[in-house]
Amino acid sequence: MKRDLGVRTVMFPMPVLIIATYNSDGTANAMNAAWGGIHDTNQIGICIAPEHKTAENILQRKAFTVSMADAAHVAACDYVGIASGNKEKDKVSKAGFTVTKSKKVDAPVINELGLCLECELVSYDVKTGCLVGNIVNVCADEEVMTGDKIDPEKLDPITFDPENHTYRKLGPVAGKAFSDGKSI
Repeated sequence: MKRDLGVRTVMFPMPVLIIATYNSDGTANAMNAAWGGIHDTNQIGICIAPEHKTAENILQRKAFTVSMADAAHVAACDYVGIASGNKEKDKVSKAGFTVTKSKKVDAPVINELGLCLECELVSYDVKTGCLVGNIVNVCADEEVMTGDKIDPEKLDPITFDPENHTYRKLGPVAGKAFSDGKSI
């Protein structure tokens, strides 16, 4: 029998997204956002409170990048979520990250994270914090690919566990969609 738990932000897995922008002085900024995902075919949706420096930067530059946090960089990815860009002006380098300017949008790409979505602002609702961006390009390190596809085992992304306030790794393959041959 199921037990009522009330209203909770429980959904598994929650991707850990690292949103990178440029500050007005041209330095890189990044934040950890665990509430986001694909919004539409070529769009991403993320919840970012308006008081974050990242929200201000996106509204100024109309661009941002989204990288997948990975197991090798848990501490750095957590740090950019804890340190405030309004107070800590160099938190990207303090986290141990380096950046390269995106070829497609006015935002930095974090070199140490293997997968990056380069995005242009579509809309941002200051009241709800809901951000929508068009994905104009996806770039990935060869090390996280098998052939022409992103390999989740090589990418080794982490997810956020909102119930226990911790990060988790994804598990093994459970079956192939629409082709595993299992009967219903």
